[in-house]
Amino acid sequence: MTVDVAIVGAGFAGLAMAGALRRAGRESFVVLERGSSVGGTWRDNTYPGVACDVPSHLYGLAQHPWPDWSGTFARGDEIHRYLRHVADAEGLRERLLLDTPLLAARWTGSAWELTTGGPRRSTVRARRLVLACGRLTEPRIPEIPNLDAFTGPIFHSARWDHTVPLAGRRIAVVGTGASAVQLVPELVRRGAEVVLFQRTPAWIVPRGAVDYSAEERRRLAAHPDELAALRAQLYLKGEQRFASRSGDADAAAAAEHDARAHLAAQVDDVALRAALTPDYAFGCKRVLLSDDFYPAVASDAVTFEASALDRVEGGALVAASGARHHADALVLATGFAASEQPYAHLVMGEDGVTLAEHWAGGMTSFASTVVSGFPNLFVLNGPNASLGHNSSVLMAEAQAGYVVGVLARAEAAPSGSRSTQAPEAPALRVDPDAERRYTQRIDAAAASTPWIRGGCANWYVDERSGRLTLLWPGTVDAFRAMLDESDGSEFLPAGTPRDPSRARGES
Repeated sequence: MTVDVAIVGAGFAGLAMAGALRRAGRESFVVLERGSSVGGTWRDNTYPGVACDVPSHLYGLAQHPWPDWSGTFARGDEIHRYLRHVADAEGLRERLLLDTPLLAARWTGSAWELTTGGPRRSTVRARRLVLACGRLTEPRIPEIPNLDAFTGPIFHSARWDHTVPLAGRRIAVVGTGASAVQLVPELVRRGAEVVLFQRTPAWIVPRGAVDYSAEERRRLAAHPDELAALRAQLYLKGEQRFASRSGDADAAAAAEHDARAHLAAQVDDVALRAALTPDYAFGCKRVLLSDDFYPAVASDAVTFEASALDRVEGGALVAASGARHHADALVLATGFAASEQPYAHLVMGEDGVTLAEHWAGGMTSFASTVVSGFPNLFVLNGPNASLGHNSSVLMAEAQAGYVVGVLARAEAAPSGSRSTQAPEAPALRVDPDAERRYTQRIDAAAASTPWIRGGCANWYVDERSGRLTLLWPGTVDAFRAMLDESDGSEFLPAGTPRDPSRARGES
């Protein structure tokens, strides 16, 4: 199969990219998806209580407003259903290659050669490759001594085992991050006893979730202008949150005050409250939203262990504190391999360099989307394209628009110009100096933020280099403006000789 564009991944980013291509009149593309349906993380995560912590009417594609969300924060199954709707609305079903994992991608000098697996194992040749593989795809399994000696079921929250009974069982949960704060209250509601291991507490603010009535949903469906106005309002509120997350002293102090008041109102026990209070700056780690996590932890149904799971010994779960706990099942709510993208070792660019090798010191790019040494490659939801204050769907949409604009500008350029991309013309190759300058810009913007200086370890920062590699250190408005500033000068002139040392970022 030969196409102009191959997209890998059919979550939000992949569908946003496919829709942008189609609206631009580009029909030569396919979407490779390793799963049996679209949906990405919202297909894979089915743990009890799974939901989004971005307001539902903002956590959707601008071209596909959805008036029928059940409440202010959508459940995981609703989002999965929404993404299937988007695929149908965009007419993408014939473009989707489901159950088709990417096994390897190699730049041949003129195109990308993709080796795929699954029932239709084949080779796809694409002039352009878009990686829309997501960041929260591969569960991170902690290295816990003797873990396999645990006698009950063990699974990650992102790979939930629905055959394990919950009611009347004692379920151990490792972690108190975004998944755990949704999961633990739901386990309690389903009649389970919970042993909760906390390595580091999180700042938690009120969620304030409410259900939309049938009448409200009908009104939004009948009045698209109201739906658009609601989305715009939610967007502005999200942008305003950037100040408290990024280190503005007054905004952070006000947000921390609200978080402390929320904890105090829901947890009476002074010792438990102290154990649940972070000792790092507000915003350093992901700020969580919940109205029921603290009451669950304070209830008799939860045994709270204020230290990490250290090892398994004699069938018991031994905490770092030395306390021993017993459980019928063990759930690892321990996050994902976010800073080291699992797909990176599959992608080989110029001079035999893999994306994993290029990113050995942390992910880098230009415009969070294109990478030197990897011609005609675009990465969505990759380096510095995540958000801690607003909807990351907005970022993927902006990147998809950038990709379409780059291709249109390149193909419209006169022969011999800097960005020539005629059918047989040289590929778009990112100037390593442009990538280096962009990386320096990111580092400078991040240097004084809580993500770097807040006194915590977080998944936004690559521990190999200490660099902020996941988050965009600015607002969505600023990201869009940055992309709008790109004029094609980030690409080398056609015919520029390759310099492998520059492609590897060597000096």
